[in-house]
Amino acid sequence: MQDDALIPVDTGTAELAPRRGVTHALQAMQAIVMRELLKFSQQTGRLVSALVRPLLWLAVFAAGFRNVFGVAIVEPYDTYIPYDVYIAPGLVGMVLLFNGMQSSLAMVYDREMGLMRLLLTAPLPRAWLLFCKLCATALLSVLQALAFVIVATLIGTDLPLLSLGALHALLALVCGALMLGALGLLLSVHIKQLENFAGTMNFVIFPMYFMSTALYPLWKLRESGAEWVYQLARFNPFTHAVEWIRFALYGKDPGEAPWIVLGCLVVFFVLACWGYDPQRGFGGLTKRGGGPP
Repeated sequence: MQDDALIPVDTGTAELAPRRGVTHALQAMQAIVMRELLKFSQQTGRLVSALVRPLLWLAVFAAGFRNVFGVAIVEPYDTYIPYDVYIAPGLVGMVLLFNGMQSSLAMVYDREMGLMRLLLTAPLPRAWLLFCKLCATALLSVLQALAFVIVATLIGTDLPLLSLGALHALLALVCGALMLGALGLLLSVHIKQLENFAGTMNFVIFPMYFMSTALYPLWKLRESGAEWVYQLARFNPFTHAVEWIRFALYGKDPGEAPWIVLGCLVVFFVLACWGYDPQRGFGGLTKRGGGPP
């Protein structure tokens, strides 16, 4: 016992181990995010297409319905507004939605090329690596959405960007980007081949977008007698992401929208982590009964 008491204990190494682990995790996040940013910087067509789609809706669709579609004085608005002002938050959501789904395509491509398998075998928790991919996707979504907001403002859309609710709207934007990115991550688990991507996306993007409040308020759906569409829109998580952005932008209480968005974010991400289980073959790539690669 006395001899054991004289053995020195290296407490410095024990204290440095957690710090090294945190540093390693942050370096992995930086590497993944920078990789996605560098890849995006080399794809100028991706940014152009991300802006052209909502700008066409804003410049053409909104202009055509400007004097046909009337938006009554309802929350969060204090007065009558033109249609382009109403659909602007929905078009911001469109940017987030399409980029989240495009990240799903990138995940499927990386998985087919073996990059995802290589990434997920890194000596870090699988959930952390997927979270890094999710953060990179959300960052790109937010940057593209902000670029759209700037262009929309320059062409005359009156948005309260300098109001007190702008920071709250930015928070809503980030959380919406994370939720839709997590949905794309989850979908990439079940899309086995690139050829199946287009069909799967048609059953996700368009229903989520058109059965929401991006283009028309919920009361318009109920007033027109489309009760089933109204109910689907109510339970559509994309609806609540758009409403959170819309209400936050005007400094109003978004109600239950933030909780629904955050709850869906957690559910989608947990299911995605479960899907990318190495024992299940990284999204089902390995045959049933096979072990990890």
